Amino acid sequence: MSSHQNLQDITEDQLSLASIHYMRSHYQEAIDIYKRILLDNREYLALNVYVALCYYKLDYYDVSQEVLAVYLQQVPDSTIALNLKACNHFRLYNGKAAEAELKNLTESASSSFEFGKELIKHNLVVFRGGEGALQVLPPLVDVIPEARLNLVIYYLRQDDVQEAYNLIKDLEPTAPQEYILKGVVNAAVGQEMGLRDHLKIAQQFFQLVGESASERDTIPGRQCMSSYFFLLRQFGNVLIYLNSVKSYFYNDDTFNFNYAQAKAATGCFNEAEEVFLLIQSEKIKRDFVYLSWLARCYIVNKKPQLAWKLYLKMETSGDSFSLLQLIANDCYKLRQFYYSAKAFDVLERLDSNTEYWEGKRGACVGVFQMILAGQEAKETLREVLHLLKSTGNSQVEYIVRIMKKWAKENRVPV
Repeated sequence: MSSHQNLQDITEDQLSLASIHYMRSHYQEAIDIYKRILLDNREYLALNVYVALCYYKLDYYDVSQEVLAVYLQQVPDSTIALNLKACNHFRLYNGKAAEAELKNLTESASSSFEFGKELIKHNLVVFRGGEGALQVLPPLVDVIPEARLNLVIYYLRQDDVQEAYNLIKDLEPTAPQEYILKGVVNAAVGQEMGLRDHLKIAQQFFQLVGESASERDTIPGRQCMSSYFFLLRQFGNVLIYLNSVKSYFYNDDTFNFNYAQAKAATGCFNEAEEVFLLIQSEKIKRDFVYLSWLARCYIVNKKPQLAWKLYLKMETSGDSFSLLQLIANDCYKLRQFYYSAKAFDVLERLDSNTEYWEGKRGACVGVFQMILAGQEAKETLREVLHLLKSTGNSQVEYIVRIMKKWAKENRVPV
């Protein structure tokens, strides 16, 4: 800071100050200096690229495009400017639109301009959703700073959390994106391996970014605060931040997955069910967290048959056993005894634990009580008797005899 006092109001010194602001992520301050210089020196066309880059960093991609156009009118074949234009298109539209902008550049870049070629190769991997990442990015990790970050993102998308962690563990973050990514990786490691220290590190990084003056009112900043409170399991606060950016993520499966969990955790099961069903990703829909929360939503929303269908679609595994336990117990608590009995019956077949028989017995009696009260179809009694008879317990005969006696007296075929 002492060196700042030595800077004079001359172009060279002011450009140096602007670059320092940029490196410190103080993009608006850098923009103010560049614009002030451009007012007196319109011939300094390249400064428009610097301004456009600052706006890009501030997520004002449309403004960045407008400023960049001034420079490209005069220098239409600039590698840096065309690359930035492609990056804006990626943010504003999609990877295909961005790749189209780079097409002419890839054909015209000279073999001597190696930096430009490397940058384009790197960005094409990003535009193509990670295609070719393992071939292109590793050699660029120490050439292009973003290459390391994008390789970490690739590993995370491949569920290779350990490789992602190995690549980022020694990185000292200096920019918000680096803090965020390091937080995401630590959260993934902590959740996958049950390591609380990593979860605490993730919380610290998310809070640091989310409460910083430069990021707290940005979309990533608010996402950081939602992640911070998610890890603390303070879901009411999670929803405050997610609701503030919800309109930007309507079709984003990851956002909807987190939003639906927070809704369910705060008791808003109808809304949670709706959001869970918006998710298209097959990977998420196979996740046990998704299946268990959706099943719970179905049960609370009085659709236990849909929760049962979720179980029937699963292959036999530890997750399917856990889902059975959830259905059995949650249905029992909410007096949805028929599906509770079916779930306890399967659990009893898989594990001879007496608790499962006791649960099934209680659920079957519960179904019978609901039939007597006219809240369950009489025809259900036949299946209840079938479920009871599958158990070799001495109590079965007594319960079955009572049910059959009632059925005979009321002319219910069993």
